[in-house]
Amino acid sequence: MGWLWAIIVGLVLGLIAKAILPGKQNIPLWLTIIFGMIGSVLGNAVATWIGVNDTKGIDWIRHLFQLIGAVVVVGVGDMLWASFRGSRHKT
Repeated sequence: MGWLWAIIVGLVLGLIAKAILPGKQNIPLWLTIIFGMIGSVLGNAVATWIGVNDTKGIDWIRHLFQLIGAVVVVGVGDMLWASFRGSRHKT
């Protein structure tokens, strides 16, 4: 069940990150999910590092860090994906 939640959270965070970022991101859905999952893990690590990963009630700050992580990873990942795809087609 943990992997299912990770995929769902990755999908949601990845899609929100794509909506926040300006312009069109040309990464496929499966990569959006993976980038969202990576952003979530990074956000959890930052929240743990500053001591706000587990609070009473809803962990809004942790969720915000997860979203920020997803935005960063989707943004950087989109640039890498575009350069990778562009260089593969130039032969």
